Amino acid sequence: MNNEKPIEWMGGSLAALLEFPESARREAGYQLNRVQHDLDPERWKPFKEVGAGVREVIISEESNAFRVLYVAKFEEAVYVLHSFQKKTRKTSQHDKKIATERYQQVLAMRAAGRQ
Repeated sequence: MNNEKPIEWMGGSLAALLEFPESARREAGYQLNRVQHDLDPERWKPFKEVGAGVREVIISEESNAFRVLYVAKFEEAVYVLHSFQKKTRKTSQHDKKIATERYQQVLAMRAAGRQ
């Protein structure tokens, strides 16, 4: 019963996640493992502003907030678009732009034959 979807790390999303404090990294890994097994993360919300099917994993640790944006609607993989520390109540335009560009890369890769 190993229906685990592989994770495709887009751009610098893995390097950014590895910069999280250890406990936030572990939490992100646990939540992404849930997604790989077709389960919802424990704390998430849709992030349609980036693209259809994009979700945001919410990780709170003491006074810090971390986010992992991903899309799992495609059967071949879970695409992690962006990982970042959230410093304000609203997600910055910079972080939205990075995630949107990487989402467009996923769509372009799939259109080029990786379906």
